[in-house]
Amino acid sequence: MAGNTFGNLFKLTTFGESHGVAIGGVLDGCPSGIEIDLDAIQNELDRRKPGQSAIVTQRKEPDAVEFFSGIFEGKTTGTPIGFAIRNTNQKSHDYSHIKDSYRPSHADYVYDRKYGFRDYRGGGRSSARETASRVVAGAIAKQMLPEIKINAFVSQVGDMQLKKEYKDLDLSLTEANPVRCPDPEMANKMEAYIKEVRKEGDTIGGIITCVAQNVPVGLGEPVFDKLHAELGKAMLSINAVKGFEYGSGFEGVKMKGSAHNDQFNVNGSTKTNHSGGVQGGISNGMDIYFNVAFKPVATVIQGYETIDKEGNMVQTQGKGRHDPCVVPRAVPIVEAMTALVLADYALLNRTIKS
Repeated sequence: MAGNTFGNLFKLTTFGESHGVAIGGVLDGCPSGIEIDLDAIQNELDRRKPGQSAIVTQRKEPDAVEFFSGIFEGKTTGTPIGFAIRNTNQKSHDYSHIKDSYRPSHADYVYDRKYGFRDYRGGGRSSARETASRVVAGAIAKQMLPEIKINAFVSQVGDMQLKKEYKDLDLSLTEANPVRCPDPEMANKMEAYIKEVRKEGDTIGGIITCVAQNVPVGLGEPVFDKLHAELGKAMLSINAVKGFEYGSGFEGVKMKGSAHNDQFNVNGSTKTNHSGGVQGGISNGMDIYFNVAFKPVATVIQGYETIDKEGNMVQTQGKGRHDPCVVPRAVPIVEAMTALVLADYALLNRTIKS
């Protein structure tokens, strides 16, 4: 299976399945001498792990990461960093009923057709559990670039949307509620709505907004490897993501060019930031901000009709432990993928300047 590696110089390869012995990864290209805070890495995993609140899947996993190489006496050695997170709370029997059938809007059908075989337990390799490995690598990337501040938060659940811009929010409040929305009033409404949807045996989607501040000028490569293109690829590689927009995004089409242009200040900064911190595919020193849209989780705890391996229509029902809304747990994943992109391009920059 190809497609398990992300990055150019700062390169992550992940392995494992949802109900296998463990998931994990190898992070290659990390410079030597970086002080590593293991507690900070575990904290990032704790933000993503299942079972942390009443509005997420109740699968109970400690998600404790074990490092096998690349770190010595609290610092990176410059060699590949190998790590694993053991699976301890699988309930594979929850998926026996779909052994020979395909769940709508899952990867079941396409995996079976592509490979001629699939691990049906929790989706196998296609499970979002794989993203825990990304969070570990992203936490290391954050420590490699401590001057860059990356903050993601939930800005929409269903049709409940924050109307404030990120500059008008206190982002320190993001972790103060299980939804990870920095507006307490809206967070309460979102939480109540997610619980209501869960009781119906259904799911709902949402949007995560991410802001990267103190990004230096010059990250990103012209033409095919533009910074925003790589960020888009990173976000669209996350399970359940259906859309990515940066800067003014789709709203920008309503503006005239004279209003949309970001006029310069004498120090090179801009008076507005419709560009979202990226011009010509290269960071310009302004805040990078973007939105990531997540679809409703495909597994609904309701009866439905589908097809089996023989092409017969069959009746089945969603089972297992699933998130009614994925966005609260996806916040640290979005941050991690952002950090991986910025770390990779920071290393690439070192190769073009003496």
